[in-house]
Amino acid sequence: MEELSCKLLVVGGGPGGYVAAIRAGQLGVDTILVEQEALGGTCLNIGCIPSKALIHAADEFYHVRSAADGPSPIGISLSKPEIEFGRTIDWKDAIVKKLTGGVGGLLRKAKVRQLTGRAHFLDGKTVEVRTEQARTRIKAEAIVIATGSEPVELPNLPFGGKVLSSTEALSLREVPRRLVIVGGGYIGLEIGTAYRKLGSDVTIVEAGAQILPVYDAELTRPVSDRLKKLGITVMTSTEAVGLNSDQTALLVRTNGQDVSLPMDHVLVTVGRRPRLSGFGLEDLQLSMNGRFLKIDRQCLTSMRGVYAIGDVTGDPMLAHRAMAQGELVAEIVAGRKMLWDKRCIPAVCFTDPELVTAGLLPEEARSAGIDTVVGLFPFRGNGRSLTREREDGFVRIVARKDDHVILGIQAVGAGISELVNGFSLALEMGSRLEDIAETIHAHPTAGEAFQEASLVALGRGLHI
Repeated sequence: MEELSCKLLVVGGGPGGYVAAIRAGQLGVDTILVEQEALGGTCLNIGCIPSKALIHAADEFYHVRSAADGPSPIGISLSKPEIEFGRTIDWKDAIVKKLTGGVGGLLRKAKVRQLTGRAHFLDGKTVEVRTEQARTRIKAEAIVIATGSEPVELPNLPFGGKVLSSTEALSLREVPRRLVIVGGGYIGLEIGTAYRKLGSDVTIVEAGAQILPVYDAELTRPVSDRLKKLGITVMTSTEAVGLNSDQTALLVRTNGQDVSLPMDHVLVTVGRRPRLSGFGLEDLQLSMNGRFLKIDRQCLTSMRGVYAIGDVTGDPMLAHRAMAQGELVAEIVAGRKMLWDKRCIPAVCFTDPELVTAGLLPEEARSAGIDTVVGLFPFRGNGRSLTREREDGFVRIVARKDDHVILGIQAVGAGISELVNGFSLALEMGSRLEDIAETIHAHPTAGEAFQEASLVALGRGLHI
């Protein structure tokens, strides 16, 4: 058995793990990264990146197909288009391969040693990396657990055959004629909308009273309206029971009645869970926070020298949170004094229209006992949105009433994800409504709605 030693061992090569390793290497820390599959983790290989590629391809096809149905309002007409979906998937896979190769190059540039295999913890300082051919034992001064998360499987709808997780749904070689999605969160809506635009009949089954249940109805209404316009059937307050005997339909219970939904595939997107089993972590007896590893403001677990980042540490399970935590831990291991002190972690739903949040929602601020003022500006009053034929949605700002410090920003609209980093910057800098209102915003842009919402909150809206 080969034996290695290092100052920092990172277990997991997803967004958090590889960022931790790269930054540690840049700081001169002797680092080893262990990943049992492909670099980039769920996000790069079977999540964020491939899903956005599918969404883009679906949007392109939908636009040309819409023009083929008759002259568009802007005068474009086309003959009936077709899609070679296998080529679409090949294109998506090529993007993933390019990015994973790029991550590998960045790790080599930072002089990070890379091992492929499954890690197994022997104690808080020793990990054994196992493959079919060999075993390597690694002793490290510090260890980062970055093993990510995996889709939640329903007991009555186990993955396999016609029941898909998001992983299989992003790798289909043909567009399914009928797709039923269990779960009305952002993953189900993103993939379901894409397949509807590609030609599938899509039904979404949600156990709760509304889609995207973590957001308020005002914010989700434009998404619901768009789903209806696209011809997607949404069944809320509906329970998935299981497949029928010949696996041609999903049985659901809604309004006290049993209903059969014909399908070619069922996609289950009811959440994700931390990937903590199978690595020997149970023997370390680390303190837990519910189903997640408990960490402090330095991402340190209950065991000295053992850190945890990303999805294993709790919500929000977002790649950019994991990346920020990875960079933080690398700095700490390198000897710098750092603490997690983020005012907000932005979230994006790449639905149609897109939905973004940064900071507190209005109800969250009220529940915290904060007296607030809210400003909302609709995109129907925004020139750039009108010229793009997408006036659905708005920008909304939540601020403290007494001093106008901005507490939260939400938006829903076409392409609105590109504005969310500016929202986060405003919150991190402690901006007030006046700071945004008095900043000159370029015209005509969708970003003007940010300024306009601030003006509305101040009681002096200009274009509403």
